[in-house]
Amino acid sequence: MLELAYQGWDNIDISDLETRLPAPSYTLQTVKHLQKSNPDNLYFLCIGGDSLKNFKSWYEYRQILNRVTLLVAERPEISLDDVSEELLEKSIFVDHQPVKISSTAIRKQADYGLKISDGLPDEVLDYILKHHLYDT
Repeated sequence: MLELAYQGWDNIDISDLETRLPAPSYTLQTVKHLQKSNPDNLYFLCIGGDSLKNFKSWYEYRQILNRVTLLVAERPEISLDDVSEELLEKSIFVDHQPVKISSTAIRKQADYGLKISDGLPDEVLDYILKHHLYDT
């Protein structure tokens, strides 16, 4: 879906690394692999504010924090008032033009039988519908 969403964009490469790593797929596993493969690179993990709120539920989240800095895109509808200092200290909040779309929102809309097209590129919506993704 990322390939569909970003087709025609310059300087964006979509990686399928996580599909080639052993299951289950954990962010920590991906970060470790990248750091081992390219030890001279500095890595950041880009997430939305909704993910930051739930970051402590991620598998081995402290190990992730020890390896990367979080780049966080705030979402207008998400309050970060209750995010711990531990997470805020490892986060850089990026200045960006918010988009009104997230995988979490798509899943919730699908769970309630709502239309999931808001903000999606047509090619991505067609793919979701064709492959019955998010069907409940």
